[in-house]
Formats: sequence, C-alpha cells, structure tokens
Amino acid sequence: MAAINDLIRQISDPDLRDRIQKEVEKFSKQKKFGLVFEEHLPECTPLYDIPVHRGMKAALKAGDVSEFYQVLAVKDGKATCIKRGEAEPVEIPIDELVTIVEFGESIYPYLKPIDTVCNAPDSDLWHMLIEADNYHALQLLEYIYAGRVDCIYIDPPYNTGARDWKYNNDYVDGNDVYRHSKWLSMMKRRLLLAKRLLNPKESMLIVAIDDKECNRLGLLLEEIFPGAKLTMISSVINPEGKAKKGGTDFSKVDEYIYFVQIGNATILPEKRDEENAPFVWEMFRRHSRANGRGMHGVGACGPNQFYPIYVNDATKRIVEIGQPIMEGVDRFSVKNIDGCTTVFPVRDDGTEMNWGALREEALDRLSKGYMKVTSYNPNKPQQYAISYLTGGTIKKIENGEAVLEGYDENGGIRGFFPSGKPKMPTTHWNKQSHKATTYGTLLLNKIIGHQRFDYPKSLYAVEDCLKTFVANKPNALIVDFFAGSGTTLHAVNLINAEDGGNRRCILVTNNEVSESEAKRLTQAGVLPGDYEWDKLGIAHFVTWPRTVCSIKGVNIDGEKLKDNYLDSNIPMAEGFKTNAAFFKLGFLDKTQISLGMKFKELLPVMWMRAGANGPCPTVEGSVPDILVLPKNKFAVLVNEQAFAAFEEALAEHSEIQTVFLATDYEENYRSMVKNLNVAHYYQLYRDYLDHFRLSAGRN
Repeated sequence: MAAINDLIRQISDPDLRDRIQKEVEKFSKQKKFGLVFEEHLPECTPLYDIPVHRGMKAALKAGDVSEFYQVLAVKDGKATCIKRGEAEPVEIPIDELVTIVEFGESIYPYLKPIDTVCNAPDSDLWHMLIEADNYHALQLLEYIYAGRVDCIYIDPPYNTGARDWKYNNDYVDGNDVYRHSKWLSMMKRRLLLAKRLLNPKESMLIVAIDDKECNRLGLLLEEIFPGAKLTMISSVINPEGKAKKGGTDFSKVDEYIYFVQIGNATILPEKRDEENAPFVWEMFRRHSRANGRGMHGVGACGPNQFYPIYVNDATKRIVEIGQPIMEGVDRFSVKNIDGCTTVFPVRDDGTEMNWGALREEALDRLSKGYMKVTSYNPNKPQQYAISYLTGGTIKKIENGEAVLEGYDENGGIRGFFPSGKPKMPTTHWNKQSHKATTYGTLLLNKIIGHQRFDYPKSLYAVEDCLKTFVANKPNALIVDFFAGSGTTLHAVNLINAEDGGNRRCILVTNNEVSESEAKRLTQAGVLPGDYEWDKLGIAHFVTWPRTVCSIKGVNIDGEKLKDNYLDSNIPMAEGFKTNAAFFKLGFLDKTQISLGMKFKELLPVMWMRAGANGPCPTVEGSVPDILVLPKNKFAVLVNEQAFAAFEEALAEHSEIQTVFLATDYEENYRSMVKNLNVAHYYQLYRDYLDHFRLSAGRN
C-alpha cells in the first residue's frame, strides 16, 4: 500500500486520482488472511570502496542513502548530480558522497583480505568472518555454496522499537507505523537467499527471536519453507525476570527459537546427566481414549490389540498370551487358566483399552525379557500391571549400548546404560547455562572488555541449538549472517574441541557503530568509511577481536583466559586448534573482470569455492599463466595457451580436485575439461559474471 499511495500521488488528473484513491481504500479494508505486509521500496547499500564516477548513483555520506543522486559528471573533485525526483542539478564535493547500489541491481562482489588468526598451521580448517551488508554477502555465498550449507543459525534484530536496527541505513523506532512490515521485508529477502544456500535433502535453519516479531516470523517461515517441519521452542535466558516499564505487566524470562527442519533433517537426542541409567519400563496398556477398545479413526488400534494375558499368581510371571477377541465379545467369556489371573487392558474406571502391541510382537518381547509384570493390584479391574521396553530402548540394547545383568524375578531383563540414556530435547528449555547475563555478557566482557556489545547470547545456548542437528555431522558447514558478537563461531569451535570435529563456520556482519557513537563521530567530522569510524564498527571492534581472542585463549590485553568451559575439562586458556580469516566484501567492475584485470581480487572467492582448504592464497607481482596450489587443493589456468603445462602440473598433484579455466570460448572450455581428471571445474570469468547477472533478475 505504501508504494501504491506513492504512485497515486503522481497522477496529475485530480478527479482520477481521487477516484483511484477511494477504490484502493475500499480494497484495503477487505479481510486479509495469513501473513500480509507492505513490500517496501528496495534497500540501498553504500559502497565505500567504489569511487564515484559518471553514471553511478551516489548519496551523501552523512545523509539517507535512499535519497540518492544520479552522477552526471565528475570534475575537479566535485560531482554534478541530480537528485531523484528533482529537475535541477547540484554540485557536491566527491568526499561527501558514497556510491550506492539498490536492491536487485547487478553486483559483482569480491573478498578483500583484512586479517587472519592461525592457531593450527597444519590444519586445513579455516573459518571466515565477512564484513558486509548481509544481503550482498548472501548473494556471494549463494554463488559459492548453493545447496551445500548444513545449518544456518541467526539471531536477527528483534525490532523492539528501541532503534536497534536500520532499514535503508536509517534506524527504525517504535513510532514508525511501518516498522513491522519493514522488518518483514528485510527478513524475507534474506531468508529467500538463505533457502538457496541450505541443502534441500537435509539441513536446518535456526532463528532466535523474542515476542515482538515471533508470530509474524512464524508465518513468514511457513510461507518461505512450505515443505519443512517448523517447531518453536521457548528458552529461559533471564531466570530472574525482566520487568517491563510501569511494573504492571508480566516479567519476561524467555525468548523463542524456531527450528526449521528441511528435507530429512531430524532433531538429535540429548544425553541425560545421569550415568548408569537403568532401563525405563513403560505401561503396556494404551492410555489415550482414542486407543480404547472399539474406537475407530485417527489413533485407533483396530481389533487385534485386545487379548488376554495370563499371569501365574504364584510366580507373578506371564505364562501365556491368548488370541485377540473381536469387538462385541464379552471379555469375561474368555477361558481362564487354573492358577492364573486373566489380565485385559482396563482402566481403573472400567474402560476397556488396548495393549501397546499386536500379539505376535508381545510374544517376541516376552521371550526376550522385554515385557513383564510390575505390580499386583487386586482391587482394580486390571489386577496386574504389565510393562514393556519401548522400541528405542530395545534398539539400543541390541546395538550393544547397554550393560546387561541378567533377569529379575518377574522375567524382565536387567541392565543399564553406562553413559546415560539419550532423550529428546523438549520444547521448553530452562537451563542455567543459557543465562544470557552470566554466559553471554560477562563471558564476552572477560574476553574483549566492557561495554562493547549489548545483549550477547549465552555461548552454551547457541552450542545447544547447533548440537540438536550437527552433533553427528563432524564436517558440517554452518552459516550465521547476523553474526553480532560472534557467538556462533565460538560455539562451533567449542563443539569441535569437545568431539574432534572439523565443522566450518562462516560469519557475516556489517560494521555499524552504535547510534550514540555515530552522533559523536559525525560531530567530530568523522564519516562512514573513514578509518576512525570503521575501527569502532561491530566487525572490527567486537566480532573479530572475540574470534581472535577465543582462538588464542587470551583476552583483549593478551592475558591468558581463566577457568574451563562449562561442564568440560577444556581450559579457555588453551584456545582452539583452528584458524580464521577476516574479509571485507567489495564490488568490482564487470568489464574489468571480463578482461581478466581482477584476478587477484577474485582469488579468495576461488579459494572458498574450492573448499577453503589451508590459508587463503595471494599473488604478488604479475599474475602467472598457471597457478597450482596443492595446499589449497585447487589450480587456475590463467592463460589458455599454457594448457599443456597446466595439464602436466596437475598430473603430479592428484590431491587437486578443483580447477578454474580462464577462456572466453565454450568449445575450448569443454575440450580442456575432457582432458582433466578432476571432480570440479569452472569457467573463468563467464561462470562468475553469468551468475551475478542472472541473480539480479531473479532477485
């Protein structure tokens, strides 16, 4: 509606304008169902590293990026521009302008190396932090990892109205009547790209949120992932409670987490704290009224699960299981056995139920000690309680996960699970380790100092979220494109340290400063893109310092961290045997790319596409005709005239399974591929250019 109203105001005929306005108002009052929200004008992104040239769009560094200018000419340090919607051109110093790109326009991104931390030089595992607007970073990640990501965890802005996030580079507050639809527009665009990253056969999306947008987010997730299983859990993060203003409302203790299970994704069980846990015997009689004798429809058992079980009154053991009796047959008409009680599944109120398995399965369980009598109740309709072991417990016993100790006096198998019996996580998490103040704020302060980031997540809350899916996936690829303080990468490193895994994590965050910091810097004449501004942004001031410190096992002052990680024998001071690289997303000119003039800039993108093995390579001086990188497990043919030498070099390195071939001719490309024994091959630079040209139209 916001966009329609803007268009209506441009109609010059007043009568036509009024008539259309009235019809639109009538239409807008019709009842709407499902998720309905305003699709807002495309977002704009400032590109501080792209010089302002004629024909580009630019905005004032200190202004609103959505109020941009078309650059008509550049001369003597000034740009002649015309503002969108205005007729008269103006002159603006180039230093006050920043190039911008609108949502949906073609962009050609690259990764500029900023820094690295290497604490495992012999390891191929490298994590990544990318400083960028997450929408454009997701476009790049789609090119590199489409359909290959195992898990995405995000903690997006909660849209509390506290001016804690931006739309079109402007803070959104509680007085903005469109704040919910702006938030949904922002999230929808990013979730659609995230969907393309996730493995459609088996993957998980995890989204943390609070009550401000919880319900709208659920509807949005159902819309974007229609075939996925969606579960929302509540998680206590502040057990003491946080009172709302005025003190007359509920005290808030929790927030919410959506788990979106894609394809064959399943939630993994969690371990009990108890060791040597005994077997849990379940009641063999069904308990739901839908499972009653003679019931039909959903949940009904059918006629074959109502049968007599004969219990010897002297030994209290089951001696025989009779044939099922049909509906309408009086249970008291069934024959009795001398010295035994005939037991049917009957509630205390006399309601006839069904047993928990067919007769044949019950006989099998009885023969193996998986079913027994557990109590005698002479004054109840069902005088003996019959219990059994569930299929999950039986499977673990037969897989050798239990210690068996023989049989008890009633014939039931005896034993225990030495490492504790696994159980499924519940939809309500109330764990002391998830307390945000202790294991989020205080932990972060201990690592990088005070007052650098508000409301970080508990490290162990994020760890538990990830473990529900990747605990049995030691090589999982995990992405967080609302990285914040970097808790997700920290949690991935902790999981790897606990089980020896090789999971890789990619973080994406912008480099925004706080609103108060922005005001202070602006008053001092410092603008976005300046060094003094950027060094205080979240990527440089919070996310990367935490990553470096946690990997090295030191605080921001270089002092060894104290204590062990919670419930483990892993000292924080040991850090993690892993590596990480810090990049900034930049943008290139497509003509220069097609002419092969930006090879060095695109090398990190090739490194990531080849698996990000080993440290990201660089090229000093002139670009060679061929580049063979055994440690990185990829090679590049820069000059197709050198193909013979390239082929010969590859023959000596069977570990190289990814190649990039620079040629403008499809026939030449196909001919070269036929002669190479590698698993993955890409055409430079056509593959890259085609992707981002088509991506703009698709988005």
